[in-house]
Amino acid sequence: QLQLVESGGGLVQAGGSLRLSCAASGRARSSNTMAWFRQAPGKERDFVAALRWSGGNTYYTDSVKGRCTVSTDNAKNTVYLQMNSLKVEDTALYYCAAGHIGDDYVLMTVDNYAYWGPGTQVTVSS
Repeated sequence: QLQLVESGGGLVQAGGSLRLSCAASGRARSSNTMAWFRQAPGKERDFVAALRWSGGNTYYTDSVKGRCTVSTDNAKNTVYLQMNSLKVEDTALYYCAAGHIGDDYVLMTVDNYAYWGPGTQVTVSS
């Protein structure tokens, strides 16, 4: 069983930065993809970014391209989401997810991820 725990959320002013961490324990390598999703109050859970363990390819939703970077520390089984130039609309509960994902076009689908962390809150003030 794979366990995921996020950290690094908090309150930041617009234009600021945060780095989220997702520590994976257990059978981390049972999944080939790690991803970040976010959910604002009253809205659906949306894809933010993903990283393939093999090859290190990364993927981003359009609204965060150029502002966010997903990376990994393989030795620590940890995935990071560096978020810069934060906007008020980035406010959400951010989740780390892991799954065995096939084609790239299904990376953004919530239901394809088997493992989820409890989330970490990111609040961006104006």
